[in-house]
Amino acid sequence: MPTVAFHTLGCKVNHYETEGIWRKFKEEGYERVDFDHESDVYVINTCTVTNTGDKKSRQVIRRAIRKNPEAVVCVTGCYAQTSPGEIMEIPGVDVVVGTQNRGKMIEYIEKHKQDRQPVNGVTNIMKNRVFEEMDVPVFTDRTRASLKIQEGCNNFCTFCIIPWSRGLLRSRKPENVLEQAQQLVDAGYKEIVLTGIHTAGYGEDMKDYNFAKLLRELETKVDGLKRIRISSIEASQITDEVIEVLDQSDKIVRHLHIPLQSGSDSVLERMRRKYSSDYYRGKIEKIKRALPGLAITSDVIVGFPGETEEEFMETYNFIREIGYSELHVFPFSRRTGTPAARMQDQVDENVKNDRVQKLIELSNQQAKEYASRFEGEVLEVIPEEKFSEEENNILVGYTDNYLKVKFEGSSDLIGKIVRVKLDKAGYPYNEGQFVRVLDEPQITKTVAMS
Repeated sequence: MPTVAFHTLGCKVNHYETEGIWRKFKEEGYERVDFDHESDVYVINTCTVTNTGDKKSRQVIRRAIRKNPEAVVCVTGCYAQTSPGEIMEIPGVDVVVGTQNRGKMIEYIEKHKQDRQPVNGVTNIMKNRVFEEMDVPVFTDRTRASLKIQEGCNNFCTFCIIPWSRGLLRSRKPENVLEQAQQLVDAGYKEIVLTGIHTAGYGEDMKDYNFAKLLRELETKVDGLKRIRISSIEASQITDEVIEVLDQSDKIVRHLHIPLQSGSDSVLERMRRKYSSDYYRGKIEKIKRALPGLAITSDVIVGFPGETEEEFMETYNFIREIGYSELHVFPFSRRTGTPAARMQDQVDENVKNDRVQKLIELSNQQAKEYASRFEGEVLEVIPEEKFSEEENNILVGYTDNYLKVKFEGSSDLIGKIVRVKLDKAGYPYNEGQFVRVLDEPQITKTVAMS
């Protein structure tokens, strides 16, 4: 039996796609082995969101080549899409496939085995207008299932390379989304995370169908689905129709990730974001009215070119005013090939790091404040794993409103929905006490761990 090993860098979408690629290998009779083992084929799914992503990707590629010089080394993903030439120059790389045509990967590998010539299968992503179907009916390692519903992005923010590595926005057919959601639920998953490159942009390329309609159909047409989580939604995508769906839904969780990037209008303009701080604030106020207790998480970039102390403080104060339940804070990273990398007035690294620290402290404080509102309440948690090998009776998982809770419980609770009383709010972990299992005994099929 031929073997294949995978290494995934980068985002949730990449992890989803690695699972999709693995399905194709499995159908061809491959066995999956650990990446640190010797394998006949190595597939490296790369990231290019920062220059560091490129560098890490190259290191992993070289590691595979050293592990088994006889193996077929196949590189895919975002870095492969934007820089196939650079990758082909690494001695030992045999096949390069970008962020499309992954269905041809095995064909290219077979071709390479015959003629021993490197294969560059990367084509122009900007011409692609069709979502590439990749079914992932179960996941190798997770209790939460991701479901990729769209690909690409039309925004072209000045700091971002992603449209060039993923192409323009294209949505998956609604019937395929629903069918795969049902497969995941039938495999035992209680929660599905809708994911994509610009997730809530779903349907912008369709007539008479949109993200809100998809949410409604997932809620009503998928039997046994308990939780729907949206991986990310832009302020501009929080339409009145979406708010109405969230308001009426029993399954969409009380957590939205709404990227901010900056709270300063002048910086937002240089970033080429499509909103002002006022517009963003208005959307947040509206959605908080519709969904009391909603957890809002966000991304912020600190030290964008030209960011003055005053602009930074505008962001700081804006964040304080909104009150997030958690922030992901990134120092601005100069991504070669983006307009922002060429801008004048790059911010000094020390200043950047200082500002990052300030925002992380603010985020930690806000996270604790948000969590403390739920102290003493009984919340629904899906345990995902043991807290550690040493304490294997302590489980950790997320509530619907994205609080990370650890509590005492046996490992057969993993993947089920359980009720947990929150005893002690904290960050990053809250402590709770197991009350009971919510929905015994509904799983008819066990999740196949492949």
